[in-house]
Amino acid sequence: MKFICIVPVLFLLPFSGWSGTFLETFDDKDLEGWQELVQLKEAPGSWEIVNDELHAVSLDPAMRLLTTGDETWEDYTLEFDVKPEKKHGRGAIAIAARVKGSVLFYCSFADPVVLDDPLAGSLLSCVTGDLHDVEFVVLYFEPHPLLRLNKWAHLKLSVKGENFTFSSNGEKIVETGDDFAFVHGGKKIEVKAGKLTNVLTGGVGFGLANYTARFDNITVTGDSVPNSGGFAVTPYGKLTTTWGNLKLTAGR
Repeated sequence: MKFICIVPVLFLLPFSGWSGTFLETFDDKDLEGWQELVQLKEAPGSWEIVNDELHAVSLDPAMRLLTTGDETWEDYTLEFDVKPEKKHGRGAIAIAARVKGSVLFYCSFADPVVLDDPLAGSLLSCVTGDLHDVEFVVLYFEPHPLLRLNKWAHLKLSVKGENFTFSSNGEKIVETGDDFAFVHGGKKIEVKAGKLTNVLTGGVGFGLANYTARFDNITVTGDSVPNSGGFAVTPYGKLTTTWGNLKLTAGR
């Protein structure tokens, strides 16, 4: 899937204050600069470039993310196209920001493995925490349909200071301060979407749990983001998998 259109904008070149843009379309059959982050240090997933798209497979409920960027990145917008192709059980499709090692913020469409309250079925949640731990701070949690199989969707996540905004297919779903209902112990509790108080800088990521899916057109824009994909990635000491361990194959 390719919807990238290059338009001449020469009149903008003299201005150095415009936001930088990092773009990954997988056309070069190369995943250099990307690292895999796996929940609770479970086994790696499968990441294979096929027909200039990233074909990803996760066969159990553990979240598997590909991450990139610099720990100093601050305010930016991450967006990409995703097409879930097969669901292997209770799982999730996720978009992540402010990644530092295994600490991050992410939103996901999911049907959780464990629910300890009456809110059953699929949902959208936004959380912060350490992917190598089991405790997360819930910033948003509401019933929502899962992404449709074999249909492309466009996910977009913006972070600015302590605030975030998440959109799907051009429609804003939640941002910091929005009202939502949290059900706990059979009681409905009215709260507001929380703030990113503990995750103010970091890289980006995307991924899945218990799904086979395609990803494409990964785009990050922001003042602290270098242009194109040619930038040095800060090593993440706590990542579970290095470049040499990833299951990466260049397709035709």
